[in-house]
Amino acid sequence: MIKVKTFATPIKIFATIRELEELDHAVTTFLKDEDATTVLALSDTATTGENGETIGLTRSVVYEVQ
Repeated sequence: MIKVKTFATPIKIFATIRELEELDHAVTTFLKDEDATTVLALSDTATTGENGETIGLTRSVVYEVQ
C-alpha cells in the first residue's frame, strides 16, 4: 500500500541546522515506526512570510508499506 505523510517545521534564523536535523530525525523515526519498505518520493517546500523570508518548511514523504 502506498501512503503519504506531511511534516512541517518552523525555521528561525541561526537555528536552521538544528531544525533540519530534528525534521530528518522525525521523518526517519516515523518511517521506521510505519515499517516503510520503500520511500518513493520526498519533497521539501519552503513557506514564506509577508516579506518573502523563509519561515518554515513542509516535507512530504510518499512511502510504501506491506
